Amino acid sequence: MKKVCKLISDYIGVLVLLAAVLALLFPEVFSFLRPTIISPLLGVIMFGMGLTLNLEDFRIVFSRPRDVIIGCLAQFTIMPLLAWILAKTFALDEALTVGVVLVGCCPGGTASNVITYLAKGDLALSVGMTGVSTLLAPVLTPLLVWFMAGKTVDVDVMAMFLSILWVVILPIVVGLIVKRFWPREVERATVYLPALSSLVIATIVMIIISANANKLLAGGLIIVLVVMLHNICGLSIGYLIGRLLHMSPDKRKAVSIEVGMQNSGLASSLATLHFAAYPMATIPGAIFSVWHNISGALIAKVYSRNSSI
Repeated sequence: MKKVCKLISDYIGVLVLLAAVLALLFPEVFSFLRPTIISPLLGVIMFGMGLTLNLEDFRIVFSRPRDVIIGCLAQFTIMPLLAWILAKTFALDEALTVGVVLVGCCPGGTASNVITYLAKGDLALSVGMTGVSTLLAPVLTPLLVWFMAGKTVDVDVMAMFLSILWVVILPIVVGLIVKRFWPREVERATVYLPALSSLVIATIVMIIISANANKLLAGGLIIVLVVMLHNICGLSIGYLIGRLLHMSPDKRKAVSIEVGMQNSGLASSLATLHFAAYPMATIPGAIFSVWHNISGALIAKVYSRNSSI
């Protein structure tokens, strides 16, 4: 069983890509999966993240605040700005612009920690950045979306704030509490969590793609290109910032991956909950979920083979 779970987590990029292709080609098969279950599914992933964290993991915020502050500033400036620039450059319509901006304004995803580990980067810094950016997300994500997209669409900042609290923060806190009182049971279950998260991510992608398959086939190439550029530019600029600030190679890798890999599942969930008038707003998050797992696996191989990069 452990070998199967390791296989699933090691090939998450292939799994998510397969889920996306099947949902795109046979959307009617997956029509029983409703978008309303996206938020609970995302809560499962966040709960799993809480089970893998310790309060000690957040000590990095106090012991190495400079690194975490640099990473979080890069996270909440580079990706939102890139999203807005790309949306304007490629003249995306209102719905897709909202979706791309949502992806850019979300915190780092849990997959970034796995990729940083595989890339032989600074895992403690990656976990610290993910944790802090997730804690900041209830305030910063709604405000950034309002600032970037609020002039063209109605953004309910308070409703989005509450959604992130319920879908992200609460499950993580519950996970931390469960680990505190049942450490042995959690330790035995931890080996299966990456595989569970991988399957849940693939399911979320399947739900979103199957619900919007016709629209995606009709005009999806541009948004795929935009999402790929968004991710690649984020990875590259994150690395460049680390280099310009004379960070060590392992720190540069962590910042690069943390900036470039977003919690795209959260973006799709927020789009479903708060932008129902724009169904296509869920698509950028779904495509990002597929692509950043593929690019993450590739960048991990590049980084891991060169310790001084």
